[in-house]
Formats: sequence, structure tokens, C-alpha cells
Amino acid sequence: MMMVSDDCLVECKIDDDSDEDDVGGEQMSTPPPPPEFASESPTPTPPPPTPPTAPVTPTRPVSRDPNGINKHLEVEVSDVLAEPATPQSIEQVWFYSVTGFEKTRTWTYCCLTLLLAVPFAFLCGVFLAILACLHVWFLVPCIQLSNTFLPCLRSLCICSVNVFISPFCESLALCCSQIAVSLSNKDRNQMGDREAAPV
Repeated sequence: MMMVSDDCLVECKIDDDSDEDDVGGEQMSTPPPPPEFASESPTPTPPPPTPPTAPVTPTRPVSRDPNGINKHLEVEVSDVLAEPATPQSIEQVWFYSVTGFEKTRTWTYCCLTLLLAVPFAFLCGVFLAILACLHVWFLVPCIQLSNTFLPCLRSLCICSVNVFISPFCESLALCCSQIAVSLSNKDRNQMGDREAAPV
């Protein structure tokens, strides 16, 4: 095998900015020469650029009350327990009272939800399903049917009033309009005596 000395090698510098190497706006990269043909001081190749990574945002805990319907239940110890400036209890008594309050509230709530949360959630789901079923299949159809038939019933009621009730009321009013009531002096005196008599 014949070896070529470094004196026979010619070092060529390639201009990366030349238009000949640009194909479609991208530069062509040439592979490095084999070790036996490389010069003693090879030109360092720049590392490939690393793509930018998106900044890592800390994950926030999922809110279990996004609409804030139970904001009034956020009770702190200071909302319930408070000591004036004087008199005050011993520091250990205050510390254990506050700790006992917090731990008792937390663990009692956890135990009660462990026992009751799933059944109550089941009952709420059944109740809402019944309400939705009644709303979809009973209430809304009744409202729509009444809106459909109300104009017909209105015209029927107006016709019946105009044909039967209105003439009867007008006749009765004409008959009663001819009645006149007159009081004599004797009747007026008797009515005055009744009003003046003590009860």
C-alpha cells in the first residue's frame, strides 16, 4: 500500500458563501477528508446549531372550583380563632390549638368525603339526569305545543265571548240601568238613627 506524504498534499480552502454551494437556499456540507489525507492542523468545523427549545413553564395545580361557587368555604384559622393582646394563653397552647384545628378540619373532611363523596356525586348525577330528561321530554314539548295551539284557543275564546257572554252582559246591564232606588224621609231618619246609635 502506497502512502502519500503531507508535502504532496495541497490544502484547498472552500468559500462557504459562494453561490455554487448554495442549493435552494441551503449550504451543502462536505465530509471531512480521511485521516491519511488530512493535514496536521485541520480547520475546526462548527457544531450544528441546536434548535431552540420552548421554555419550561411550571405546571399549575388543576382548580377544582373554576367557577368559584364555594369561595365562602375557604375558612382560615384566623377567621375562627383569635386572641386579643391581653390576656393571652401560653404559646404551646396556642400552637397546638391552631394545629389541632387545621388537622381536625382536614382529616375530618377527608374521612367524610371518603365515605360520602361518591354516593352524593352519584345522587347528584341521577337527579340532574332526571331533571334533564323531564326538561327535554316533558317541559319543552308542552311549552312548544302550547305556543302552537294558543293562537287557536285565543281565537276560539274571543269568538265565544263575543257570541255568548258579551250580549248577555249587555242585556243585563240594560235591564239594571232602568232600576231607580228612592228613599223617603222616614227611611233616611231610620238610617241616621242606626248610624248614631252606640254599638
